[in-house]
Amino acid sequence: MIQNKIVVGLAAVLFIGFMCLFSVSETERAIKFRLGEIIKSDYEAGLHFKLPFINNVKKFDKRIQTMDAKPERFLTAEKKNVIVDSFVKWRIGDVGTFYTVVAGDIDQANLRLDQIVKDAFRGEFGKRNIKQLVSTDRQAIREILIKNAKPLAADLGMEIIDVQVMRIDLPEEVSSSVYSRMEAERERVAREFRSQGAEAAERIRADADRQGVVTMANAFRDAEKLRGEGDAKSAEIYAKAYGEDAEFFAFYRSLNAYKKTFTRSSMVVLDPESDFFKYFKQQK
Repeated sequence: MIQNKIVVGLAAVLFIGFMCLFSVSETERAIKFRLGEIIKSDYEAGLHFKLPFINNVKKFDKRIQTMDAKPERFLTAEKKNVIVDSFVKWRIGDVGTFYTVVAGDIDQANLRLDQIVKDAFRGEFGKRNIKQLVSTDRQAIREILIKNAKPLAADLGMEIIDVQVMRIDLPEEVSSSVYSRMEAERERVAREFRSQGAEAAERIRADADRQGVVTMANAFRDAEKLRGEGDAKSAEIYAKAYGEDAEFFAFYRSLNAYKKTFTRSSMVVLDPESDFFKYFKQQK
């Protein structure tokens, strides 16, 4: 009987001791309440003491959270709409403030933070044109957004780690207009290139024709020169041969003339006493 009482007593002591302790892990933030009132929120990781039935503890995830915002339209400095897709990295900074302002609700915290970030985007995008937003000012915008949004997020007990713009697009109706202008511009450039190519082709053809005419003229000149030189050489040879034996040369030329003149169908009307028949009249 006494042993049973001891066991029950020990169990009661262990239960009360268990009820008096709570643990906080490395990934958690904890708040201790006393009858609904926050009395402490800066707990380190480890075991901590509380009074059963008087104190209660709530724990929150202190790891980095991601708020993936829906794409939103913003006006640029030239009053044009752009669609921005972004996300925010944040974590709980002051857990007491976080619980008091947004009741420790992650979804509510994301809604409040989303509005803060959108207001910051709206202010910065309104100062810049589309070219600056797309090409040059991404990093500058990120730093300004973090700087401007951090104090407002701190009022919610939240700490902003990073703000990133994933994509900046033009609305569909604007994109169609832009693409049409780009297409027209590319077509204009293509026509200009084709025109320049046709002009260059004409120049090349004209130059080739000119070079062809010049080459043919030079070839004809050289041919005539060679022909003249050949004729001169031939005449020189004939003259030399004629000078060595004039009678034989005259006889040879007459034979060639007879050969070309007298064919089967030839008819020649000449005076029999003409010089053409000179060698026919000679006696043996």
